[in-house]
Amino acid sequence: MNAPANKGKILVVDDEEKIRTILAVVLRDEGYEVETAADGFEALEKCRSFNPHLAIVDLQMPRMDGIETMKRMREQLAGVVSVILTAHGSIPTAVQAIKEGAYDYLTKPYDNEQLLLLVRRGIELYQLSDQVNRLKREVQGKWGIENILGESPVLQEVRRQIRKTAETDASVLIEGESGTGKELAARAIHYESKRKGYPLVIVDCAAIPSSLLESEFFGHERGAFTDAREQRIGRFEEANSGSIFLDEIGEHPLEAQTKLLRVLQEKEFTRVGGSVPVKVDVRVIAATNKDLEAQVRDGKFREDLYYRLNVLKLRMPSLREHGEDIPLYVRHFLAKHRETFGRRVERVSPNVLDFLKSYEWKGNIRELENAVQRAMMNTTGVSMELKDFDFLAGKTPDRILRYDEKKGLERYVRSLSQEAERQVILETLRQVGWNRTEAAQRLKISRKTLFNKMHQYGIEERNE
Repeated sequence: MNAPANKGKILVVDDEEKIRTILAVVLRDEGYEVETAADGFEALEKCRSFNPHLAIVDLQMPRMDGIETMKRMREQLAGVVSVILTAHGSIPTAVQAIKEGAYDYLTKPYDNEQLLLLVRRGIELYQLSDQVNRLKREVQGKWGIENILGESPVLQEVRRQIRKTAETDASVLIEGESGTGKELAARAIHYESKRKGYPLVIVDCAAIPSSLLESEFFGHERGAFTDAREQRIGRFEEANSGSIFLDEIGEHPLEAQTKLLRVLQEKEFTRVGGSVPVKVDVRVIAATNKDLEAQVRDGKFREDLYYRLNVLKLRMPSLREHGEDIPLYVRHFLAKHRETFGRRVERVSPNVLDFLKSYEWKGNIRELENAVQRAMMNTTGVSMELKDFDFLAGKTPDRILRYDEKKGLERYVRSLSQEAERQVILETLRQVGWNRTEAAQRLKISRKTLFNKMHQYGIEERNE
């Protein structure tokens, strides 16, 4: 007969050997892996090597009672679930054990079915808690500071500032153009902070209609207005003990800024239709692509709210300020989207990287990612070529090539000349319907020279 599958690890702690033996037999027959200990000190030793998921602990034991044993076990293994075993007359003490963190208690003499039901539920609780903790670690890994990519000095400084900002609990204002990664920075600040185990609530201030702002931020009571059929908590209440990210705070209407200021000052608010103040402990992280100081001067943003938000400031640089990171971003986006688009693009030609580094990305990293995705759809081989970025060739010249002082004048002029030549050839071919003989005549070069240049620049008729 096959042994039942291992359902979990259980530690039985009791000073009576008979009870330890009986419990161990019953639980092993159900497929649990079981270890036993005669007292609290032995239990702590077993915890270090056995790492139990659940512990059944006798309440009354010499040297160390069950409650103390349970507490010290939890210091070693934060996730272990404890069940207290007690005589009928000690139920009040067992209830106290639950207040101290025990999952439940079982009275002697116990029924085996009751025991197994309690154990099964305790193991399920452990597994659920373990899954939640794993998901939290995954989220932190996904949104932590390691995901602020970039090897340039300016990005290294950004990561340093994020670490420093995360150590405090002060309000933060993140400034930067659209597409520079302000939300990514806000997530990194939260998940590197002491609040990382609590919610991060993200609010797009530009997407909420003015009429719904107060209800969205602070919630409402049942009957507060026509459609308020039940109580609803707002975004600040959702973020209690954690952080709230107010994206595009510069779009927040002037008339709604007063109540936002009160939350920052008093750390309390009143739901729409309510009268009882609700206390919250929330860290505020705000972001804007606007010049808030200019808006303050123009009377479009409250000065007192600006200073409340701007306790700490983080500026996300434009991609134009760290173009040397573009090859790293391109490789990252290729790996990220390769499976989605079903393209086995393994490398990028040097011409492409030169072109992308000289392009003026007004949409910053977000625009670059979109361009890489679009180019992947054009790519047929394993290498991404210039022809895959033809959709960018229609941009005005000042957007396509921008002087990069790190290249130096000669390399820049050579790149500029090559790109200009490529665009002239491509445009001429389009004008003549891809008739190569006529294109060569217009360009005053031989057909062979035209073919060579088309091959050099990766120009194919399929670009149309």
